[in-house]
Formats: sequence, C-alpha cells, structure tokens
Amino acid sequence: MRTAIYARVSTTDQNCEMQLQELREYCERRGWPVAGEYVDSGVSGTKRSRPELDRMMQDARKHLVDCVIVWKLDRFGRSVMHLSEALASLRSWGVRFICMTQSIDTDQANPTTNLLLHMLSAIAEFEREMIRERVNAGLKSYRDAYSAGQVGKKRCSKSGRNLPVGRQRRIFSHEKAQELRQQGKSIREIAKLLGIGKGTAARVFACPTN
Repeated sequence: MRTAIYARVSTTDQNCEMQLQELREYCERRGWPVAGEYVDSGVSGTKRSRPELDRMMQDARKHLVDCVIVWKLDRFGRSVMHLSEALASLRSWGVRFICMTQSIDTDQANPTTNLLLHMLSAIAEFEREMIRERVNAGLKSYRDAYSAGQVGKKRCSKSGRNLPVGRQRRIFSHEKAQELRQQGKSIREIAKLLGIGKGTAARVFACPTN
C-alpha cells in the first residue's frame, strides 16, 4: 500500500524529525512503502491551504497514494470544517486516512473513528449554518440601510460597522461621456474625468478600452 506521510510544525525553529521517524517506523513494521513525505514547516494548522498539504491532496486525488498517515490529528488540521471536508475528499478518492497516535483509521469501523467522523460532520454542518446566518444578517442590514437611503455612507448601521457590501454601482452621466468622446477624449481620459473604471466607460461606447 503506497503511503503518504504528512507532518507539520507551526514555527520554523521546530522540526518534524520525531514525527517523521515514528511514522516511517510505523510503515516499515507493516511493510508499507512510503510513496512520499510531505512536510510543512512554520505553517499554522488553521490554514486550509498549505504547500505540502495541497501537494499531497493533489497526489491523493490522482490516486498516486493509497493511504495518508499523520502523527496527530492536529498536525493535519485544526479547523473542524477543513478536517471534515479533507477526510470526505480522501474517502471519495478511496484513500485511507490514519492518525497513528490517536487510533483513527478510516479503513476500520472502530468506535473511535466512527465517533470522530460523526462529530466532525455535525460540527462542520453547524459552522456552515452559522456562516449562512451571518451572511443573511449582513444582507438584511444592507437592505434596511439601502431602504433608508444610507448606502454610500461610511458608517450606516446602528452598530457603527461598515455594511458588508461589495463595490457600489457608479452613477454618472452617459450624455457627459458622449460629449467628452466627441471632444476627442480617450476612454482612459473619460474614465478619469468621470471617476469611473475604463471598462465602465468603454461599455458606454461598446468599444474596447484604449
């Protein structure tokens, strides 16, 4: 079984040698060839994207490895949602996941693994719902402020926070844009004079920017 070893430390003054040595010995005792070692040094476990983790997941998706093994679960990730999604991806690719020191093995229906996977799934769903509620609350706050004519003000919510809105649509005179164009102004010059983007100015004349 082709095995991928993953190790991580949070600071550059630490090293992964202890993790790597124990993981190598674990694979050797079982006669599993190590297809690759993926080591992130000085990278927080809260980050979803890490150079070596990303490379390992790509190799797993390409079926270049059959099993991913880590020393402790927090070496793989600290975010519940990320852990849940990553383990779900590995399962969908038919890649086994083993956490050596915590008796977690997705290839075995043991109570510890089943409990962990159910907990991760439940908490990840809860996190997604909380994010969705915050987004909906932000949109409602924006709609209320828009109805009250407060959009565009730096602080327009009762809490004093900026509303979570994207780029506001620029309102400008198309007639003025046409007039400037007739005066021989370039798209770039018109955009600057009207305080709009070149793409917006170009769409007025249905021509590319210059």
